[in-house]
Order: sequence, then C-alpha cells, then structure tokens
Amino acid sequence: MRVGFGYDVHRLVEGRPLILGGVTIPFEKGLAGHSDADVLLHAISDALLGAAALGDIGTHFPDTDPAFEGANSASLLENVHQMLEQRGITVVNIDATIAAEAPHMQGYINQMRSVIARVLSIEIGDVSVKATTTERLGFVGIGEGIAAYAVCLIQTAETGA
Repeated sequence: MRVGFGYDVHRLVEGRPLILGGVTIPFEKGLAGHSDADVLLHAISDALLGAAALGDIGTHFPDTDPAFEGANSASLLENVHQMLEQRGITVVNIDATIAAEAPHMQGYINQMRSVIARVLSIEIGDVSVKATTTERLGFVGIGEGIAAYAVCLIQTAETGA
C-alpha cells in the first residue's frame, strides 16, 4: 500500500463557473485556470499520481498544451485512474478537504463524493470530502481563491500492498 498527498489552488474570478469535485456550484465567481480549474479533482489527481510515483498533474496535462484548454477535470481524473489501472494499481480511499470562505459547500458534498467514487470505480463510502474556511486568513480567507488538499491510499495488484 502507498499513500499520496495532493494540493491545488486557483484564483477566483468573474465570468467562469465554479466547479468543485465535478459539480457546478452556483456562485458569482469561478476558478481561473487552463482547464475547468477544479481544485478538488486536481488535488486528488496529484495525490494518486504521487502515490504511484508518476509525477504530477502538470506533467501529464500541462497548461501549455492547447489540448487541455477548458478540459473537464473529471475526465483528467479518469485518465489518471486509467494510468493506475494499467499498472495494476487500485484506489483504496480518498480523503480531501476544500478550503474556501464562500460559498458554503455542505449541500454539494455528497454529489462531489458520488462523482469521485464513480470516476475512480470505488464505493462512495471510500470517498471523504470536507470543507472548511481559513477564518478569513490568507488569500482563501479574503476570497481571492480556493484551495484543496487530498490524501489517498492505493494498492498494487501483484503484492496486495
């Protein structure tokens, strides 16, 4: 078994939809980025890639590549999952936290968990998504951006470890 950690952050801007965990959340701002800028799915992708020692999301889906402009991050996560499966690696569980002052995430958490579980072919009970504020501290606290943190546990088929 191997553990991975991922982190991502994007600036909040007007004129873009807010997509977190593959769910569009009504809000006056969205996240800036080359793709749909879903910080939660990016952090999970980085955690999985890191656990498998396969680099990071920028290595596989660079923001300099026009092919990934406006990319759906759930599709990127699905590609990461396929990379793992090709190496005989399965995802055991995901634990993630979104840091945002607004909007409130509570009504969307189960939808996010469902999307992540479906994309990774695991049970919804193996996906934890939490949301917190930063008590108005830092760039997240003053509403300039949203961050996400994720840890994962993966297992290789050959060893079961």
